Amino acid sequence: MRPKYGKRDRSFKERGSVLSKIGKDDVALPGRSRGREDNSKITEAQKKQKKTKPKEVRMQVDIFIPSVVSVENLARLLKVRLETLQRAMHRAGMGAESSHNHMLTAELASLLAMEFNRNPVVNDEAAFDIFPPPPHPDPLSLPPRPPVVTIMGHVDHGKTTLLDTLRSTSVAKGEAGGITQHIGAFSVPVPVSAGEEKRTITFLDTPGHAAFSAMRARGAGVTDVVVLVVAADDGVMPQTREVIQLVKKEKVSLVVAINKIDKPGVDVAKIENALFAEGIELEKLGGEVPAVEVSGLTGQGLDQLTETISLLAEMQDLRAEREGKIQGYVLESKVQKGLGPVATVLLLRGSFKTGDHLICGTSHAKIRMLSDENGKAVKAAYPGMAVTVSGWKELPQAGDEVLTGTESEVKKAIANRVRKAEIEATLGDVEAINEQRRLEREDKDAEGDTAAPVVTGPKELRLVIKCDVSGSVEAVDGALRDIGNDVARVKIVTSGVGDITEADVMRAKAAEGAIIAFSVNVPRSIKNEAETQGVPIISSSIIYRLVDDVTERVVAMLPPIRETRVMGEANVLQVFDIHLKGRQIMKVAGCRVRSGLVKKADAARVMRNGEIVHDGRLETMKHLRDDITEARQGMECGLAFQGFEGLQAGDAIQTYQIVELPASL
Repeated sequence: MRPKYGKRDRSFKERGSVLSKIGKDDVALPGRSRGREDNSKITEAQKKQKKTKPKEVRMQVDIFIPSVVSVENLARLLKVRLETLQRAMHRAGMGAESSHNHMLTAELASLLAMEFNRNPVVNDEAAFDIFPPPPHPDPLSLPPRPPVVTIMGHVDHGKTTLLDTLRSTSVAKGEAGGITQHIGAFSVPVPVSAGEEKRTITFLDTPGHAAFSAMRARGAGVTDVVVLVVAADDGVMPQTREVIQLVKKEKVSLVVAINKIDKPGVDVAKIENALFAEGIELEKLGGEVPAVEVSGLTGQGLDQLTETISLLAEMQDLRAEREGKIQGYVLESKVQKGLGPVATVLLLRGSFKTGDHLICGTSHAKIRMLSDENGKAVKAAYPGMAVTVSGWKELPQAGDEVLTGTESEVKKAIANRVRKAEIEATLGDVEAINEQRRLEREDKDAEGDTAAPVVTGPKELRLVIKCDVSGSVEAVDGALRDIGNDVARVKIVTSGVGDITEADVMRAKAAEGAIIAFSVNVPRSIKNEAETQGVPIISSSIIYRLVDDVTERVVAMLPPIRETRVMGEANVLQVFDIHLKGRQIMKVAGCRVRSGLVKKADAARVMRNGEIVHDGRLETMKHLRDDITEARQGMECGLAFQGFEGLQAGDAIQTYQIVELPASL
């Protein structure tokens, strides 16, 4: 579609011309110099504008666009939310074409890409990728799928014990410190009446510790119903508020489970009022959020909780295709002995079976084996199921989308994704270098010709992180990365999944750092090698212990806080001249100790009108004719400084000590 240029367009060009800005008389023609009167027309504002540095323009990233692309897939290519792209299309007068399945030509798609500071390159081969299947045109004709329910809440509020009772297993006993460290997925059958079709609920158990906020957020992104567990003997805690914010942001259905009601003396009404104060309006208080009183230990109220979840799922009318292309998400991934990289995949649409080809981020797999949460082999996976998939070529990242395609399609899409990731990484490095050099130039300009002091920057505790699963890598990295301040901080050198190897030890040695071992084995040979190389290994299976240990090490890198503590103070009543041998005269202050304990060994200073006149050491301390080493409150004494003769009546003499206190972040 060629643009039509009319009178309005020509006037726009004229308004933007140089002549219209400065006037014909001000143009410097060839061979004609501008006089001094021209220079006088330069205003002060224009002078300031000349000094202003040009605005930094972000480097444009090449984006490959196919000849025809849907609005939804263009948003994925641009890595923006669909709603963001649709708003941009409305502003551009393309509201009628902004539906998610509307097909755009390469020309229109390129114009939209430029709106997001991308450099469009039309190339069908390089733009090829695998996308989720479009929404079904008649979703009511699809079969129902099990709801995905996420159990969330504060640490130690009984989430895992609640699920443990539901599925009659002993997961809670096997957790380190009773804290869930990963996302677990379990299918639980729902009791139904005779003649009704069997139903199941897929539960996701997410960690409750603050360090796993990213994993909890990922759980909320794939869930249909969130069960917020609040302990009746504890109440609303920081992670409880965090879950409430997630639920409001994701706009998912919420059920509150008030747990531990079997404990004596609990006040359920207090919990309900606390939730109301956080914006959760329970049905009991006239709102729409159901609340169920349960006990994960005794099983009380679990039937009512299951019925409530089923009712909410029926109201949502959850349906999905049981055949065709899939859409799922990796909940967890790890390297398992004998199987290699494996991933727990939650399937939301379609189905896959052994031998199918999957793509997830820049990883791909030909499925070798599928197993359920109990480790039993399954032939196929359907919507609402969480299965463990083996056969990955590389370890997929937790939270990435899982799609399917033919072997050739997967290989082509992987090649394009890897190339795109390398280009973005290179551009990111270039921008970081340019930003650093820009800051250096600004510092140099600010200093002028004065030699700038050498800036060493903050001290760094460099860490090599190894965890058992990829979700833990994400959580541990996020928890440790933020420790520190502008004086001392943590720097993550590298992170990965699996046991510690000799290469990890040498990498930490080269970086002069330490190794974080979270829920992984440290072979004796590796431990001996680390001791030989002087590389500390911080090992734990509980996240907050790692956080505490690393925090202590960062604090130890901070300079100590020096604090001056006044130990005693004496008022100078009168100054005497004491004649010594050889006609020498020493000025001695007759003082009375006003407070504390004045010691001769402590540092001393003379205060006059609130200012320090002299800072040094006491040479003489006498009481009557006797030499003393200390004087208490109310005692009179004679004090003289070493090398200072300027004492006056009315001065105050303070003795003090410099105390070093441990620093804190």
